[in-house]
Amino acid sequence: MIGAAILGALAGITLAGGFGVVSTRNVVYAAIFLLMALMGVAGIFLLLLAEFLALVQVLIYGGAITIVLLFAIMLTRAPEQAHVEDNPQRILAAITSLALFVLFVAAALFTPWKTADAGQDTTANFVTLSQTLFTDYLVAFEIASLVLLVALVGAVVLTKGGRQGA
Repeated sequence: MIGAAILGALAGITLAGGFGVVSTRNVVYAAIFLLMALMGVAGIFLLLLAEFLALVQVLIYGGAITIVLLFAIMLTRAPEQAHVEDNPQRILAAITSLALFVLFVAAALFTPWKTADAGQDTTANFVTLSQTLFTDYLVAFEIASLVLLVALVGAVVLTKGGRQGA
């Protein structure tokens, strides 16, 4: 009972953060809402007893990616537009989003999920998980770090491109 309430609260935090990301017009606020959504996901990982994934979620996504986003925003210093006109594709985007939401809910409801037996140990084997992450998926981690580095260098180049002699 208490677990369901905690899950509901974490889901609410995650959904509120996601809604804030797509509804705000200020990019700094959007990055902060993204951090809120990512922390809600980390809480859900903790509730599922996946401590390693929660730690990775906080350190990599909550820390590194959000900070890189904020640095890119601050370095480019794109002026906020005082009068942003509505996009004519807004209704099409809303219909597509609603259709995807219905599809995901239907997939979640009609999928035959595997459940653990009463005596089965459901704890994760962290040694196996860490060995898999840092051997089989090491290239993916390195590619992700290179993409973040390119984004940061691109933000610096865009910023410096507007100023001569700097």
